[in-house]
Amino acid sequence: MTTDVNVKMDALPGLDPNALLLQVKNLQVEFRTRNGIAKAVNGVSFDVAPGQTRAILGESGCGKSVTAQAIMGILDSPPGFITGGEILYRGVDLLKLPEEQRRKVRANKIAMIFQDALSALNPVFTVGFQLAELYRKHRGMSRKDAKARAVELLDLVRIPAAKQRVNDYPHQFSGGMRQRVMIAMALALDPEVLIADEPTTALDVTVQAQIMALLAELQQERNMGLLLITHDMGVVADVADRISVMYAGRVIEEAGVDDIYATPAHPYTKGLLESIPRLDLKGQELSAIKGLPPVLTNIPPGCSFNPRCRYVQDVCRKDPAPQLYTVSSDRTAACHFWKEVKGDE
Repeated sequence: MTTDVNVKMDALPGLDPNALLLQVKNLQVEFRTRNGIAKAVNGVSFDVAPGQTRAILGESGCGKSVTAQAIMGILDSPPGFITGGEILYRGVDLLKLPEEQRRKVRANKIAMIFQDALSALNPVFTVGFQLAELYRKHRGMSRKDAKARAVELLDLVRIPAAKQRVNDYPHQFSGGMRQRVMIAMALALDPEVLIADEPTTALDVTVQAQIMALLAELQQERNMGLLLITHDMGVVADVADRISVMYAGRVIEEAGVDDIYATPAHPYTKGLLESIPRLDLKGQELSAIKGLPPVLTNIPPGCSFNPRCRYVQDVCRKDPAPQLYTVSSDRTAACHFWKEVKGDE
């Protein structure tokens, strides 16, 4: 059924089907608080191509989820404000669109899976009602047709007995099944970009593997671009094509997944990898990055990682912060001493 929504989406001014699927350029987001201005995202850039998985990796508070919220246009404002940069979907800067058009991009072209499925789902409506509502509002379907599509979606994400479970409430599902419902909601309107914000949080390792396998299968079937936001190095290793490592609101390393894991070029990335438990080091003390991430209202001068860095020298403590050096043709790292980190010198 053709709807006004689809027609208007195709008519977005400047929409170029041959342009990159998603580009984030020099994005800057700040939170204006009583304690000062927190620079949550400070010049972040990356892109996502069809069928590609881009992972945004880093500790809690580094700006990963804020970046996703900015892309979706769901940033709480105030206190959050986008102060610079561009977010391009097929060549169209979403930040310059009127809110009415921006809403039509959400779910239709760019969708998001939230990390806490129980909080994201409305507890007073059945999952079937919540899924069907998307089709009624965005596709103009009747209640009967919309509910039939809801059942198909639950089947798609491998929920057993979908015809019966479509009438259940969120609390009647396990954590893994609720996350599958969230995936179904995100995929309902056939988006081209799927943002998965910590999609395996609070799930056991077996269910984590099932959820990530399901996402990979659906992505391949639909040739979607997947933006995976996580702090889990194991999840990233299995599914990502490219990784952007964030620290204190900045991308401090960007590379293909094999390069990142084989030879990290930033001390922070190296510290993250060394903190992963390994079978061959059984009985030894687990490595950890000393100290804590900086308070975003008081980021230290120079490299924001310098108080925790084993390679730190005087130049690291001086403004400006190191920019992204070209490590190779498709790899960058924001470290003055990336060669030493990699072991090239």
